[in-house]
Amino acid sequence: MFKRLAILLYIVFSLTSCGSSKTTSSYNPRKTNEPKATVADKITWTAVSYKGTPYRYGGTTKKGMDCSGLIYTSFKERNRDIPRTSGEMYKYGKPITLKNVQRGDLLFFITSKKRGRINHVGLVTSIKNKTVYFIHSTTSKGVIVSNMEQPYWKRTFVKAKRVL
Repeated sequence: MFKRLAILLYIVFSLTSCGSSKTTSSYNPRKTNEPKATVADKITWTAVSYKGTPYRYGGTTKKGMDCSGLIYTSFKERNRDIPRTSGEMYKYGKPITLKNVQRGDLLFFITSKKRGRINHVGLVTSIKNKTVYFIHSTTSKGVIVSNMEQPYWKRTFVKAKRVL
């Protein structure tokens, strides 16, 4: 059962990640000479399995989830503890530069000038040709993969952190 799930998640991740990370190897369960999946890989696969889930403030299920709910649930399903809100998540981990991010790192944003504090978080899924791709939940489209070349995300980006 787990092997089938791993294969399914690998296929889904391969189709949706827009490339593979240079810093994290891909895992192919059919090839025994490939490196085993890392915790970051597994958390990312879990997050990608929620792609298309609608946005729901405070949500943590397939019925709906917000940005921090996606991250919290993806970590929790892989037996890793992380705070529930983006503001609390921001207090943890080691700050890193955007050019040094790896799959599994968190990206933090301020998308509301009224509040002036961290209110959005995404999970790095891959890096391809120096472009960072991340999964997150948006109010308009739900759980999607975006990239840091998009002007909105470039403008609202605050910091990247390594929590694994």
